[in-house]
Amino acid sequence: MRKALAFDLGASSGRAILGSFDGEHIVLTEIHRFPNDPVNVSGTLYWDILRLFFEIKEGIKKAHRDHDSFDSIGIDTWGVDFALIDGGGKLLENPVHYRDSRTDNIMEEVFEIVKKEEIYSRCGIQFLPFNTIFQLYYVNKYRDKLVSLTEKFLFIPDLLSYFLTGEKSAEYTIASTSSLLKGNEWDFELAKKLGLPKEIFPEIVMPGELLGYIKDDICDELNIKSVPVYAVASHDTASAVMSVPSMDDDFVYISSGTWSLFGTELDSPIVNEKSLEYNFTNEGGFGGKVRFLKNIMGLWIVQEIRRQYHNEGVNVTFGSLEREAMEAKPHKCYIDVDDETFAKPGNMPQKVVEYCKKTGQEAPGTRGEVIRCVYESLAFKYRKTFEEIMDLTNKKYDKIHIVGGGARDGLLCQMTADFCGVPVYAGPVEATALGNITCQLIASGDIKDIKEARRIILNSSRPYAFMPKQGNFDKEYERYLEVIKK
Repeated sequence: MRKALAFDLGASSGRAILGSFDGEHIVLTEIHRFPNDPVNVSGTLYWDILRLFFEIKEGIKKAHRDHDSFDSIGIDTWGVDFALIDGGGKLLENPVHYRDSRTDNIMEEVFEIVKKEEIYSRCGIQFLPFNTIFQLYYVNKYRDKLVSLTEKFLFIPDLLSYFLTGEKSAEYTIASTSSLLKGNEWDFELAKKLGLPKEIFPEIVMPGELLGYIKDDICDELNIKSVPVYAVASHDTASAVMSVPSMDDDFVYISSGTWSLFGTELDSPIVNEKSLEYNFTNEGGFGGKVRFLKNIMGLWIVQEIRRQYHNEGVNVTFGSLEREAMEAKPHKCYIDVDDETFAKPGNMPQKVVEYCKKTGQEAPGTRGEVIRCVYESLAFKYRKTFEEIMDLTNKKYDKIHIVGGGARDGLLCQMTADFCGVPVYAGPVEATALGNITCQLIASGDIKDIKEARRIILNSSRPYAFMPKQGNFDKEYERYLEVIKK
């Protein structure tokens, strides 16, 4: 029995999951789960990276103590963010959270130096204000003394792997989120135009490569034997896409969690005027594939709504909010989930109400109406993105796969099927951990390739089908499109 230990860190929580492989099935066991709460210090929002590394060590200890150890480790996390390491190998400061305000208006500053169209033509990456290119530009220009001390910058999964092994590198799928790759290599010409020092860029490694082994001092501290640490598809979406249980060469997926990543898998990127207009991204995938997708705000808004209610002393769960949404009046109002209003933390129910009033709609008056507004708006955003994908690829897709935590959300899955007019297949829920584990198993030679991996995942975790229902969805979709134009 081969055992691979996956650390999957999302924007709100992290987990250690053990995958036990018998040759035909992967059985997942959750070893350790922990919150991932950012910390605001003196007006800057940081990731508590040392706490996260402490939790990784706790997961390793529990896997060794309670489950007769494991054979390898892989780490995946969210994209774009990074930390700076000095010449002595020390962390210079905690990595800054992508929702921090330091990159406000930085995109426009960068576009004064290099045109937006030129950047997109080089990297094919969707423009978001917190992309690594804008964060690095900010640090290099406004915190140049910090950069002068920097030997390398490391993305979050690479940083945590470095803490374990002492080896510094940048895994390809996570590096592809930066807007600083051209193909599978750093775009040093673009970096030079922006004044970014070439020396701080780490070596790029591909998913499945051996990064190193757990260091002796950590083995002594945790009383474990050293095992290999692999570079998995360490951008969490790249790992999630690996576990889409489709035997078709052409498929579309939504990796649903804090963010919703809606896309397809291609052999080569699509970079043209229309893909720029639609703001689609071409990120790296396992085996040289391209993850052609759009980042959508996702369940972040729902998470923040629940957090606000908790702050007000109202004890609600995601399940109870979903039930209230099901009982609320349908199609009362809509929001653009990707409007900058919803990008930062704050009183999210109030933000939803204010957006509806600003766009001339009747505002939601109950918790259920607020949540229903968000769900319906998200499902219509999925439909819009679905149509854009078919337009850009010139292909028709007869189903949508939803993987990740959002696959648990039956109401959203059903709305997606209804609004998009195709069946939705939900699951696996722990898609990212499964992709992480299968990448380790491919690296170790236990699984032949990604096609065999997807067959094994389908054997191990059958998706649940949501069939589309009839309704007045086309008319409501037109109203939604009018609202988000305002």
